[in-house]
Amino acid sequence: MGRTYAAECEVAIRAVRQAVALCRAVRDEIQPEAVAKADLSPVTVADLGSQALICRALAQAFPDDAVIAEEDSSQLRRPENAAMLGSVLRYVRAIRPEADAASLRGWIDRGGAREYAERFWTLDPIDGTKGFLRGGQYAIALALVVEGTIEVAALACPNLPLEPGAIGPPGAILVAGRGRGASARPIDGDEPERSVRVSLLSDPAAARFCESVEAGHSAHDEAAAVAARLGISGPPARLDSQAKYAVVARGEAEIYLRLPTRPDYRERIWDHAAGALIVEEAGGVVTDVSGRRLEFTHGRDLAANRGVIVTNGRLHDRVLAALEAPGTSSEGA
Repeated sequence: MGRTYAAECEVAIRAVRQAVALCRAVRDEIQPEAVAKADLSPVTVADLGSQALICRALAQAFPDDAVIAEEDSSQLRRPENAAMLGSVLRYVRAIRPEADAASLRGWIDRGGAREYAERFWTLDPIDGTKGFLRGGQYAIALALVVEGTIEVAALACPNLPLEPGAIGPPGAILVAGRGRGASARPIDGDEPERSVRVSLLSDPAAARFCESVEAGHSAHDEAAAVAARLGISGPPARLDSQAKYAVVARGEAEIYLRLPTRPDYRERIWDHAAGALIVEEAGGVVTDVSGRRLEFTHGRDLAANRGVIVTNGRLHDRVLAALEAPGTSSEGA
């Protein structure tokens, strides 16, 4: 029996819960005029605060682990951004009162690794910027990669119901450990975790698929063509963030398409690592558009892959075949 990584899993859950508390506090104070600002400063404050809290927790528990994360503290080192620094500090101190400017920047920059290591964490402190701003879906995504294999994933979705169609306060954390399945638990409260499994649907025409809200993140026209080839007549569900992985993992959709918008584009690992393990442990399949497994051995990028295809497993080969049809941009990937 291999390692269970139980300690890493518990640290990850606690860390993303702290980050959710900070992100909710920021979101609750956003004024309508701030949402329209070109610099998206509320998101910057939440991103940086979330990364600081999670990287602090990882450094304390696993001081030798590298972290490949999306943000750095460069903005907070500029004199003209003193107000932003003060704002991030205020939110972080509500959870970690000992924080000062130096420690805050140090915690954030703990996520500054860029190269592959035999053991590292990858973090997206807020995945789904537009969703965060509009009060829609966003996620905090954390995963542990050991020797190129994702071993632990924690995906906090503050605005996703704990169960499909559930009534009550939103907020779910989906958790997975390699070989140990996937589960969901509430962000708030002590309810027991519950297992999540993908849909058993095998008829492609009845499949539900989801994709990014932003057309710049995925080729919507090509996704529509793939859906038509599969016989799917219903419109796609468009969600921000890795919440799309969550809805496939728990059977609310069978297909998530993230199709490249240009030939040279490569995905960032923090946008997929946590969600990929959760879907796989729920019984699904995750590959690139050519059917290759995602490779987490190239630093920040999925350099060996193009696009991402996520399914309940039973439909995966059918989706790949539809992508290979003449006229799709996945040809030659």
